[in-house]
Amino acid sequence: MIFWRRALFERARRCFCDMSAASLLRTVCTAGRPAICLLAAIVLFAAIAAPGQAFAHAALVTTEPTDGAVLAQGPAQFSLTFSEPVSPLMLSLVRPDGTPVPLTSFRLDGHALDIDNPQRLGSGTHVLSWRVISADGHPVGGSVLFSIGAPSAAPAVSEAVDRGLRPAIWIGKVFLYVGLFLGVGGAFAIAWLAQGGRSGRRFVIAAILCGLVAAPLSLGLQGLDALGVPLARLAQPGVWQAGLATSFGRTVLVALVALGLGLLSLVGPRGGAKLFALAGLAGVGAALAASGHASAAEPQWLTRPMVFLHGAGIAFWAGALAPLGLAMRRKPAEAAPFLNRFSQAILLVVAVLAATGFVLAVIQVQAPAALLETAYGRLLLVKLALLLFLFTLAAINRWKLTGPAEAGETEVQTRLVRSIGIEMLIVLAIFGVAAGWRFTPPPRALAIAAAQPASVHIHTPKAMADLSITPGHVGPVAASIVIMTGDFGPLDASQVTLVLSKPDSGIEPIKRAATKRGDGTWRVDGLVVPVPGRWTARLDILVSDFEVVKIEAPIDIR
Repeated sequence: MIFWRRALFERARRCFCDMSAASLLRTVCTAGRPAICLLAAIVLFAAIAAPGQAFAHAALVTTEPTDGAVLAQGPAQFSLTFSEPVSPLMLSLVRPDGTPVPLTSFRLDGHALDIDNPQRLGSGTHVLSWRVISADGHPVGGSVLFSIGAPSAAPAVSEAVDRGLRPAIWIGKVFLYVGLFLGVGGAFAIAWLAQGGRSGRRFVIAAILCGLVAAPLSLGLQGLDALGVPLARLAQPGVWQAGLATSFGRTVLVALVALGLGLLSLVGPRGGAKLFALAGLAGVGAALAASGHASAAEPQWLTRPMVFLHGAGIAFWAGALAPLGLAMRRKPAEAAPFLNRFSQAILLVVAVLAATGFVLAVIQVQAPAALLETAYGRLLLVKLALLLFLFTLAAINRWKLTGPAEAGETEVQTRLVRSIGIEMLIVLAIFGVAAGWRFTPPPRALAIAAAQPASVHIHTPKAMADLSITPGHVGPVAASIVIMTGDFGPLDASQVTLVLSKPDSGIEPIKRAATKRGDGTWRVDGLVVPVPGRWTARLDILVSDFEVVKIEAPIDIR
């Protein structure tokens, strides 16, 4: 596996580096600092290895019927409520015999998805299988089990997993970043900072071409992921339509325009080069703001402009590195004005990057503990460590090497070229880490998911109940109870007591009397669940002065 990743890194590097840029990187690696190259390569691929699986990015909050419910008759419609707006990709009902029935009639109402039930359901356990696309452009799937009359063996619902799809999505994302940041950003640097200089043009054109290939390919991979189908179906038109229908489709379309403008600034009329390059740089920010975790976060009047500025700032900084390094290496005297303009502008750009990055991180992470407790937070820590290294190196370049290099000191110019090469390696590593966020929900989304209730349906011949504990994790919670007779009739109980027990943790049973509300439900407030795991929930239902019905079932607390 290690050798495969190293070979992949070499192929990636060769794709967007011409001979001169490769020479620049080789100079860094052979200058007594091979550890830097190794570190960058390791971190670059840590993003794909860190998360163990792809997670849902929109949380399913409630369902109707509830998971595990036993109904007297089939419902007229199903309802799924999510933590953010979604669009359905696949909806089906699996009968007890395993036969899937597509569900094509549905309505979207804010965060709720209402689905019509087209047929009369027989007795037994059914599965409502769903797959939707969330507002951040990522697919979410799941299923809800419910029974008519009495439970039966649950029908099997299989989902094919293509283990090659996830690495392909990650690679496509990295190369798209190369095209946008190093390509379009490089075109802007050549037009505005180098004033049309020739150094680095071949590198920048190669990076843009990589982006032009990666963008549509990433769209197809997005469609595969959205539909949950393997790589072998990439050529099917429906896959590309599904990818285009997601918010990531907008990102790809805007990215293609930005890449085209960047390329046009290099090969088109010189008179319009600056205008095309500036529009391309704006397109980079717009492409990133069109989809993704940060752009989907609230308040969007703040997050989308922050993402726009952050993306444009990255392109300005990262895009200037290769043309500047190559210009310093080939024609140091002519590169002095380029270096001077870059050093003057970079301070403001770094300030914008730091401010926007801080705001977005606060919105996404919310609590400092999430930095260590979530995969998203750990990737952010890796990125911050790389950024600290990058900012330190950039500060040394700005205040220690720039002045002597502009003055023509050859040794300092050589050191600056090597330092710029190291900056590029760190930037590539940051691209790899950022691409790993495609598979990790931000803590803000996890917090919404954690607030979901833990629910269980308890069914016995004498009585049945729907029990919900909100939120469904340890700490202060509230319990809501709906009780009925075993044949779905009304049950007029005079008292209901909830008993939670977990003998394997040495915790004595927690017993609380429920209060009846005006709508007929029973509620327990002021309840604290001390530890996570599988608890036993028992309901003591006082039917009369002489009869108590006790029903129980396991319930999982996060």
